[in-house]
Order: sequence, then C-alpha cells, then structure tokens
Amino acid sequence: MKQLIFSGLFLMVFFCSISAQEEIKLYKDGPKESNGITAVEAKDKNSFVTNITDPRMYAYIAPKELATGAAVIICPGGGYSGVSVEKEGFKIAKWFNQLGISAFVLFYRMPNGHYEIPLKDAQVAFQIIHDNAKKWNINKRKIGVMGFSAGGHLASTVGTHFNSKINRPSFMILCYPVVTMNKETTHLGSRTNLIGNNPSDDLVKLYSNELQVTKKTPPTFIVHSIDDKTVPIVNSENMLKALQEKKVPAELHKFDIGGHGFGMLVRGLPVDNWPDLLKTWLKANKLIH
Repeated sequence: MKQLIFSGLFLMVFFCSISAQEEIKLYKDGPKESNGITAVEAKDKNSFVTNITDPRMYAYIAPKELATGAAVIICPGGGYSGVSVEKEGFKIAKWFNQLGISAFVLFYRMPNGHYEIPLKDAQVAFQIIHDNAKKWNINKRKIGVMGFSAGGHLASTVGTHFNSKINRPSFMILCYPVVTMNKETTHLGSRTNLIGNNPSDDLVKLYSNELQVTKKTPPTFIVHSIDDKTVPIVNSENMLKALQEKKVPAELHKFDIGGHGFGMLVRGLPVDNWPDLLKTWLKANKLIH
C-alpha cells in the first residue's frame, strides 16, 4: 500500500514538473530595435499568437531524475505572421520532457519585413540557455533547434547562419519546413513577411538556407509529407541534398499523406508515427538514453 502511495505521489510530482514552465524575457529592458508592429499581441481560440513584439521563451526543464543533458529551442510555425504555440510548441515541449530533454518554446518577434529580427531573437535564446546551463542541468554541447513550417525556416536559419560556438545548434529538427526564398517553391506568405515584396536577389539567396549549408551545419532530422499543399516538399528535398553534398549527417522522412501542419496529431495515418522516428534518431545521436 505504501509503495502504491509513493508511486502515485512520484507520478503527480513528475507530471506537475513537466507541465510547469517559466517565462523568460529575451531582453530584460526590451529589444533595442522595433519590428514596426503597433497592434496589440493577440491569441485566438487555436492558440495562434500574432503581433509579437515582446520576445520571450517558456522553459520546460526536464525533471532531474530523467535529464539527459540535452535541450532544444522550439520555433513554432505561422508564416512569420504569428506562432502556433500549442500544437507546435507546448505539446512538443512536454513530449521532449518525457524523454529527458529540456525544451524552450520561443515566442520570436514577427519580422514584418525586418528579416534580421527572428534570427537575433533565436540567437539570444541560445545565449540565455548557455548562460544558465549549469542551473538547468544542460550540457552546452547538446543544445539544438527545432522548427515547424516558417519556424522551420527560422530553425534552418539558426543552423546555417550562426556566428559563434554559443549560437551554433548541436542538432537541427525540421518539420515540414520552409527552407528556400525562391519564389517558385517557397511559401509566399512567409517570404513576404520576412524579406518583403521586392527583395534583392542577394537577400533571396541569403535566406534560401539550402544555399547556406556548410560542413559545419549540424546533423539534421527532417519530416515532410508529399501532399503538403502549403510548403512544397522540395524545400526539404533540396535541404537534404545540400546537407548530403557537404557530408552533414541528415535524414528526410517522407509520407505520402499528411498535409501541412500535422504536428503530433493522431489521425490513424502512417505520418502519426514520425515522433517514433525522431526518438530513434535522438537515441542514435546520443541525445537520449
């Protein structure tokens, strides 16, 4: 009986710990530059947050008894107009916690044509995690990035535009990502919101991340459905090709049916099993036990 009570108390503490999260402002005194958005931040019934001007992240620290030392910054998608914080953020963070990985859901500022802002926010997030690694039981060499859709573009930007050891992710996870800014194959809404209506050829090239891959780009896991009508799978295919050409360990998992934005939905489709594939990849890369 005592054992049952103890087990029950342990589970209560465990599940409370993975559901609790701390809000961390990226800039204590606010960001120095403005993204030009004056509308008030809003959140709809689907947990889609728009008009973000106050960048922050929510920390889901893995319970000490499970912690592997790994951590991941999660960039939810939303076409660079907002972030889908529940299905591509908090839900994913809790899943990582169950594996012993600490997760940080990033509320990055919307670019509104200020293309440098989302990347800056993500790099500041890396700095904060690096500075607090000891407190959070995080191995500084095991901090990665994950992104969905336009958040996948931000994640792949983080993985190809880093400028120091601190903001270089040790691994990258891309889910149905926007990768290119090529007008023919990108998601046009994301492109316009990030680099404007009439960007220069140099800017298009700079943020076409398949063109920015180097041998220092981190090992990458990619998942995408062939029937994605929002972000063509060629984004992921070209990213995989670029990674392979530079001999960066990478794998792309394609599913015939899944559409866009499937997150961790369970619909009785083969794509439902992609988290299991990710778990296998995390284990192979020594990020979980």
